[in-house]
Amino acid sequence: MTGFELILPFLRPIEHLILDPEISEIMINGPEHVFVERAGLIEAVPKVNLTPKSLEVAARNIARRLGDDISEEKPILDSRLPDGSRVAAVIPPCSLQGVTLTIRKFNAKHFQIEDLIRIGTMTQDLAEFLRKAVVGRQNVLISGGTGTGKTTLLTILANFIPQHERILVIEDTAEIQITTPNLVHFEARREQNGLRAVTIRDLLKASLRHRPDRILLGEIRGAEAFDLLQLLNTGHAGTISTVHANSAQQALSRFTSCVLQSNIELPYRAIKSNIADSLNLLVHIDRRPGRRCVSGVLKIVGYDLENDRYAFEQIAGEEES
Repeated sequence: MTGFELILPFLRPIEHLILDPEISEIMINGPEHVFVERAGLIEAVPKVNLTPKSLEVAARNIARRLGDDISEEKPILDSRLPDGSRVAAVIPPCSLQGVTLTIRKFNAKHFQIEDLIRIGTMTQDLAEFLRKAVVGRQNVLISGGTGTGKTTLLTILANFIPQHERILVIEDTAEIQITTPNLVHFEARREQNGLRAVTIRDLLKASLRHRPDRILLGEIRGAEAFDLLQLLNTGHAGTISTVHANSAQQALSRFTSCVLQSNIELPYRAIKSNIADSLNLLVHIDRRPGRRCVSGVLKIVGYDLENDRYAFEQIAGEEES
């Protein structure tokens, strides 16, 4: 079994939603409130035949089928189907409205830059600018909110990397799909069943022993930002990563906060100066009704220590400098 057939026996009332290719996410807020995302819009689903008992049994059986567990002692489930789709659940008493179950489908379609141009995510000129930036080994940080398509954009940009280069991908959860001859893919592991956790920081440190030409980091969430910054400062050009933020400039603040989580003893402004020296481009992607679009591209020119501000060159969008 490779996909939804693992969980369908426990979710027959919403089988039609799970198998609908137009639906990208299913959100169950207790048995009486079901929502789906379709074409970037969230809509309610009326009259779904779920009960509190059937939903709780489904959550427990899904966890067991995926080699995990959910119970009063462990009320949170965060697991993955073999095809990359995500299944998350929280059960009472931690979930007050009943079992909360969210299924985020993995999009197996291999999008190309032409697809993003066609649907209006970016212009032809911007696509060509980003292609040249990747080929030219610039360090790119992609920012955006949840579900904006950061990983999709990273994957598309990564496919611009010349085929002769060795690419090392590091992710918390494997989602990036790249077709290249010399590819190494590392995935973090949380602590489970007596096995210690293997963190993104562990994998970043190990990556240097495997001679990467490029390092792609799925998402910056914490102290691994410092390790990435160290890599960038020691000549590992052409890195692409993502960060959760509401604007390109906010992404820099988020990046800085993540570096501080490593408890390094560096002045705040020194960290910001290092970031300005290491990152070349910030690409922000927004989610708008029915589509996603690149709303800002900033080239980092430097950092003004005296006035505590980054210097930008606006390539696209309406970001303030």
